[in-house]
Order: sequence, then structure tokens, then C-alpha cells
Amino acid sequence: MTGSGEQAVRSRARLAALLADASTGALGAAGGRVAGVYLRSSAPGLLRLAVLVGLPGPLFRPWWRLHVARPLPVTDAYRLGVQVVLPNAMATVRRYPQFAAGLPFPFGSVHVPVPGGTEPLGVLTVLRPAVSDSVDELLDRDLLARLAEGLGAELIALADGDPGAVVWDGEPLCVRPPTNSPAQATAGHFSWDPATSSVHVDDRLQAMLGLPSGVSAGTEATFADAVAPADTHRIRAALRDTATGKPPRTPLSLRSQEGTERLLDLWPATPDGPAPKVDGAVFDAGRAASADGAADLLPQGVFCLDRLGVIVYANPAAAGLVDRDLESLLGHTLWEAMPWFTGPPYDDHLRAALLSADPVHFHARRRTPGHGKPADDWLAVSVYPGADLLTCVLVPASRMEAPAGPAPEAQAPEGTAADGHSMAPLYRPIALAIALTDAVTARQVSAVVMQELLPAFGGNRLAIYLLQERHLYLAWETGFPQGFLGPFEGVGLDAHLPGVETLTTGRPLFFESMQQLAAAYPGIPLDADVGARAFLPLIASGRAVGSCILGFDRLRGFSTEERTVLTALAGLIAHAMERAQRYDSEAALARGLQQALLPRRLSAHPGVETAGRYLPGTQGMDVGGDWYDVVEAGDGLALVIGDVQGHGVQAAATMGQLRSSVRAFALSDRPPDEVLSGTNRLLIDLDPGQFASCCYLRLDPATGRAQIARAGHPPPLLRSPDGRTRVLDIPGGVVLGVDPYARYPVTELLLEPDAILALYTDGLVERPGADIDDGITALRLALAKAGAAAGRPGRRSLAGVADRLTATARHATDRPDDVALLLAARRPAPGRIR
Repeated sequence: MTGSGEQAVRSRARLAALLADASTGALGAAGGRVAGVYLRSSAPGLLRLAVLVGLPGPLFRPWWRLHVARPLPVTDAYRLGVQVVLPNAMATVRRYPQFAAGLPFPFGSVHVPVPGGTEPLGVLTVLRPAVSDSVDELLDRDLLARLAEGLGAELIALADGDPGAVVWDGEPLCVRPPTNSPAQATAGHFSWDPATSSVHVDDRLQAMLGLPSGVSAGTEATFADAVAPADTHRIRAALRDTATGKPPRTPLSLRSQEGTERLLDLWPATPDGPAPKVDGAVFDAGRAASADGAADLLPQGVFCLDRLGVIVYANPAAAGLVDRDLESLLGHTLWEAMPWFTGPPYDDHLRAALLSADPVHFHARRRTPGHGKPADDWLAVSVYPGADLLTCVLVPASRMEAPAGPAPEAQAPEGTAADGHSMAPLYRPIALAIALTDAVTARQVSAVVMQELLPAFGGNRLAIYLLQERHLYLAWETGFPQGFLGPFEGVGLDAHLPGVETLTTGRPLFFESMQQLAAAYPGIPLDADVGARAFLPLIASGRAVGSCILGFDRLRGFSTEERTVLTALAGLIAHAMERAQRYDSEAALARGLQQALLPRRLSAHPGVETAGRYLPGTQGMDVGGDWYDVVEAGDGLALVIGDVQGHGVQAAATMGQLRSSVRAFALSDRPPDEVLSGTNRLLIDLDPGQFASCCYLRLDPATGRAQIARAGHPPPLLRSPDGRTRVLDIPGGVVLGVDPYARYPVTELLLEPDAILALYTDGLVERPGADIDDGITALRLALAKAGAAAGRPGRRSLAGVADRLTATARHATDRPDDVALLLAARRPAPGRIR
């Protein structure tokens, strides 16, 4: 929204209030933890997060900007104008795997378009705890829709009735959600004497547990029942274990009789009497413990964060463990107060605690150089979610059992761990799996492995061999010396080589040094003197696919976890490669079919020059159903161009049937509307489950008179001899294959000598996130320029014009759709003075 001075400030303040009110209202309607509003940006095809309630902005930074073409629930709600409801992680993975990979936690979400004119203004989105697939009874969809509609109406009113002025280009406003629980929390201490089985509680805990006034003692059974009736057995077992010197590794997460979460922490007290006593504390998760100072006496560190990441309470033990004073903690964000607590994987852990209902446990490496303490102490961290606050408990790792494998390093470069090896695959193996789902050719699969797997494990060499007729052939290599892998091309399965044996035995082979590799395979050529190698079998559903070689430029150990993950990822790669091989076979068949069905030459006429071009797409199944043709029709010519929806063998086959139908009608010199109507009925009778667009023109070369009809196809372009180029306003009917009674009006036009007529498919003018009208305008301007550069068509072939118009598409590495182009121009009559 634009404006100036005081009015602009007031408008922005009003806008912020509207967005915050709608988001907080959506929290209640959807039972959510986090809510926000995306609005259109001034940049075409881009949505920006305008407000975020209940989550610190830095933790959501990867989702501040979303392109509307991306396969995400927010963008689908925007493009389709419908609510998108995802009850849990399973539903999210099924429908939006890339979104699930970025937020791999058990949560659900709701996304509601904000209406405003011909297209939505944005999307109201809510993230909530996961539930079963039956989620409707837990959501007030009507209320969410009314909230979105009310927001849209107020936004348009604020923009003086202009929906196009409702845009957001800044960073999101981060808002605290309404408080749902009392400001103070009750917490208290107790001690348990195993000899007498009696528990003594202090006044604070007595009030918290609702014990009668004056009652400060009871048995362990009555105490456990008062703390958490459903978990009495866990509490009593933990008391006994602590008495024998084995306290719980982390505070126990319990539920009170009212259903609220409580934490119970235990530690051995100083021996007193015949048996050691146990001391402990009970406090409510998600509530600050500063009101009565009960948590100040706890031996472990406790601090609380609000939902924007600000530290609102910390006890002295927490300050000591992070080597900071309380003043430098309170009122500061976690990332300001403890900068070593940022980055992956810590951001993931905090997002999980803020989005889901389960506690999160992990290890963190505290960095305090120059403070007289070890610079890399490890802390065991437990984060307990609450409606308003997160309660974080810190315990020195020395008190805990050693974690399984190295703990993650927050600030090591490129996601590496303390020992220099990447731990990213141990935390996020789903990332490779998700990336592989988008790879459809063998080269794309290999590229994903190079981009995702090598950096994750710190490798710098990769070779992938595929099995064909009991021999291994190199499909991809990177990092190896030039020509080194040449002698291994086409080796048989009887060769004594690690790349062969890993496949024939099905066992991965790991060599921590080149000396180990040379000792296991005497005489094998080595590409380096120092390094490590991993040979992984690529086996999919019991079928041998090939082998994968990972190379590292220094000595390297492979932990049990890494070996397990690499073996599992090899299985994912094998399945992706198997799928890619099937795809490559089908694509080759489709390409052959497409080339066979496209005309080898265009019908010629002495008074008309034509030129056609076809380019397959470069994404997914790269052959579609685009076609063009020029057919003799009586004493004239018929020009046709069409586009079958979809890609692959089916689309190419349907295209062949339509081309044959159009040719048959054209050879009988039927009018354009009858050609399209007859082809439409044929496609419906064939029932291939596809539809097609088409543009058909019948030209009289002698007079230049033309009749044209189109079925859902982009409008033709016409460049006049004087250089003026325009889009032809040709009324059209629906696409072929939808309505058996569809009619296709015919328009007449005059094609002057030296004028250039351009028929094209949408692949030449359409790009994801861009308006097709902009693409048509760009093609019109290019035709005007290329036609002038080509000179008079009678003197120079239209081929140069066609090449210029398709040059950008031909050289694009990212061509999402097929491209077809057909140009026609009348030659001047012989002897005509020009």
C-alpha cells in the first residue's frame, strides 16, 4: 500500500493491526500454535509473509518468500482459491514432500485464501499440533473462511478499493500470541526418605498440588498420585532409581489431573541416615518460574522462552552453565544471549518444540572462549512445549549418559560435526529422498546425489555405475582425475574390484584409508595416495541396478550411524535409478514416436513460404503432444498447430491421431469450423482422457484471403509488411475433447504479400509465475524485430525468422514445456514492382 507522510504511517499501522487480528483469530479457530498471513508482493508471482504470530521470525526465514509456482500448500491455496487442510505429517509428506522436508515435525496446517477481486490477495495460514486424518471436527472452517473474507474486505477498503494496491514487500511483523495461562507458575521442592517412604513438600508445592493446608508430608504413593495420577508407576520407579544413584537422564514429562504438563526432576541428596535421601522439584512446563523464585534453587539450569524467542526467565544455574550473568540473559532473544545456540540442527529442534506437543531432547555444544572455562562443554538440553512459553532445562553432559554418536556442531562450516564429519545425514536423510523424487532421468538422479550426498558427508569424488547385460557402465563421475575411470568401463561381474563385489555380494565396503583399499585389492589402480572410499551397492527390490563410489580426500572413519545411513541412502538411489531407467526407455520411445508423427516436410505452394520448429521440454517427461502441419486443401493450403495436454507416449500417440484427423478433413477441403468440430467429436469418441488445443487456418494463396478458427489455443500473431505486428483477435471455442456440441466460430482475414503469420503453442510464451499475456507481447516484439532483420520473405527464407523466435527457448536449460512454431508468408506475385 502506498502513501506518504503521516497518512502512510497510519495506513501501515492499520494494516499491521488487521493482519495481527486475523492471525490471532485464526489461532483460536484452528487450535493452532502459529499463524500468519502471506500477501502478494510487488514482484510478479511472489508471495511474502506479512505477519507471523507465535514463532520467532528467524526460525521461519526460509519461508518468508514463496513463489506461487512452487508446490507448497500456501501457493496451492493461493492459485486454486481453496482451503488446504493437512491434519498431520503423513498427509503433508504425501501431498507436499518438499514442504515436509523443510519442517520434518509432527504438525498439521490449514491454509485459507484471502479473497480480493479476480484473484486472492494472499493466504491466511495456521500451523497446529498433528491430529488424525479426521480433522474437520476440530476445525471451524466456516469461521476461518469468514476471517479470511473479512480480512480481504478490510484490506481492499484500506487500499481505497484497489485490490492491486494490497502488497507487502518488507520483512514479516512478528507478534506474540494472546496469553492462555496465568503469568506466574507454581513450582516447589520436596524430599523423599526411602527408609520411611515419606515425602516432605514445601509450601509452594503444597499449594501447587492442592494438598490440604498444613499437610506437608505423605507417602510416595500419595505424592505420586497428586503429581500425575496417570504416571504414578513412573514416578515411584524414578524415585527408587535415584536413591540407588541412577537419576533419570532428563526431567520426567508428566500430565496433571487437569491435563496440563508438569516436569519432575530428581537428584540424590546428601546422605543422611541409613539410606540416601532424594531431593526433587515439580514445576509446570511452559510457565515462567520467576514469580515465586521456586526454580531459582534447582541445581539444573532452567530458562523460559516466549514464543518470539525472548528469554523471560532464567535461574542462576542456567546462567552459570552458559557462563553469562542474568542481566545479559533476561529480555534478550536466545540468539543474542547464546549465539552458539543458533543454526542447524538447533533451529530444527526449537521449531519442533514450537510446532508440536512433544518434548525435544538433544545435545548442544557451549562455546565460551576466553572465560576461564572449557570452550566446548556439551550440555544436554530438554525443551518442553507450552501454550505460551517453552521451558528449557540444561544439564551438563557429564551427568548424562553419553549420546549415541557425536553430538551436532552448530556453527561448523557446511553442516560438519565436531570431528569434521558431516552429521547432516543423521539428522535429515529425508532431504535426499525428497530431492530424488523430483529427479526423473539417470543424469538428474546422479546430479542430486552429487549435490546432496557428497556435501553432507564431506566427500569430493563420486562415480555411479549402472548394470547392463552383466557389465557395469559409468553413468556419472565427478572429482576423479581425467581418464582414471576409463579402464573400468564395461567391466564384467567376475572382475575382482570393490565396485563389482559390493554389487554381487550386496554388502557396502568402507575403506578408511587408501592403504586399506590397496591391501584388500592388491594391484588395483589408485587415484590418490591419501583418502578414504565407500563402495555402495545399488539394489532396488532385490534387483541389481549398479554401484556407487564415494571418495574423500583425507583419512576418514565411518561410524556405525553413518554406515547405516549410507546403506539406506544407497537403496533410495537404486530405486530412483531404476525409475529413471524406465523413464529413459519411455522417453526414447516417445521421442521416436513424436519424430515419426511430425511432418518430415511441409506441403509446398509456389505462392506461400512456410517454416516450422519443434523443441521438446527439458523437465519431466520431455516429449509432449505439440504438433504443426501444412496440408494441401483444394486449391489452397491449410495451416494447423495444436497442443495435446500432457507428456509422454500417450500424449504423442493422441497427437498422431489428431494430426491424421485434421489432415483427412483438410484434404477434403472442409471449412475450419467443421474441421475442428469433427476432430473434437473424434477425440471424445477415442476417450484417451486427454484434451487438446488447436488453431486451424485455410489460406487462398492467390488472394490472401484466410479463414481461421481456434479451440482454446493462443491467438496468432501477424506482422504487416510495414512492420506493424499485432495479436489477432480471433474468437474461439473450448479445447477439443471436452464438449461434443462445442462450436468454433470462423474469422476471415487478409494475408498481404510479405506479411508474416505466426502460429505457436503456449510453451513458447508461458513461464511459471509469469502472465502468458506478457509472453505473447514479448513474442510479438520479437517477431517485429526478427521480421525486419530477415528482409523480404520472398528474398530470404522464413527459417531465419523461426530460428530467431525460438533461440531463447532452444538455449534454455529449464524448458518446462514443448515448443512448436509455424510461420507462413505470401510471396509477391511474379513481376510485381515493390
